[in-house]
Amino acid sequence: MENVLPASVKTIYKEIREIQEDKIDGIQLILNDEDISDIQATIDGPIGTPFDGGRFHIRLLLPSNYPSEPPRGYFLTKIFHPNINWRSGDICVDTLKKEWKSDLGIRHILLTIRCLLIAPNPESALNEEAGRLLLEDYEEYTRLAKVYTEIHAPKPENRAQLCAASEASNDAAKVEAPVLRDSNGQSSGRPVRAKPKKKMSTMKKMLMRL
Repeated sequence: MENVLPASVKTIYKEIREIQEDKIDGIQLILNDEDISDIQATIDGPIGTPFDGGRFHIRLLLPSNYPSEPPRGYFLTKIFHPNINWRSGDICVDTLKKEWKSDLGIRHILLTIRCLLIAPNPESALNEEAGRLLLEDYEEYTRLAKVYTEIHAPKPENRAQLCAASEASNDAAKVEAPVLRDSNGQSSGRPVRAKPKKKMSTMKKMLMRL
């Protein structure tokens, strides 16, 4: 923050205060006490989209002369989306580039990013595979976007439900192993060997590497 111009610091504090006083539905600011130019937030996936039920962590890095120049935006949560680089998290949206105006502000940026989850733009794709599927196979695009959301962006309450369901499933599976018996019903003392687990599918292997 030491390189941020005093006028920029004043502007940033003003915008943050306004957002705190008039909160944005589905968006929660996460402030960095040590660096006011490093702004993070969580965005709830919009209802009716493949990102519904997810909570995405984003980051805005404001330049030293903000708002004269636009911030750089990143998704810290992995997401399958045409306009978000799946490796770096870079966000491609005109508001943060050629259409930037100094009077837009942080609130406008956050709303624009949330709108990007509702209406992606395949014509300026950073994730070419997501852009191609959005145009050619929307069903597959939606499926993959939902998978990414379930794996990487579950809300805390959803994660707790998944853990509870998993524990219940494990408890139900904890039954006494059957023991081999001869024709007279005598126990051999050896448990029946469980069948080997099926090999993990290619898709599951890929997702575990995500």
